Amino acid sequence: MCDARATLGSMSPGARGVVRQMAGGQGFVSRLAALGFTLGAEVIMLQNFGRGPLIVLVRDTRIALGRGESLQVVVEPVTDGR
Repeated sequence: MCDARATLGSMSPGARGVVRQMAGGQGFVSRLAALGFTLGAEVIMLQNFGRGPLIVLVRDTRIALGRGESLQVVVEPVTDGR
């Protein structure tokens, strides 16, 4: 994988990434972990209109996140060649 990183909220629909960092308080990070967002987990962006909530697939589960929440999750993009 390359070293380029972006936030979950900046990913385009169909893009894949690996969770590398989560910002925020302990409660927020714990909530994300309970939803399946753990370091190293692969995510696929399903819906991102650029405003409002977005939908991602993580650990075979569709999850809706608010825009602010999505900007606190740092991902490393994954290409087909990995």
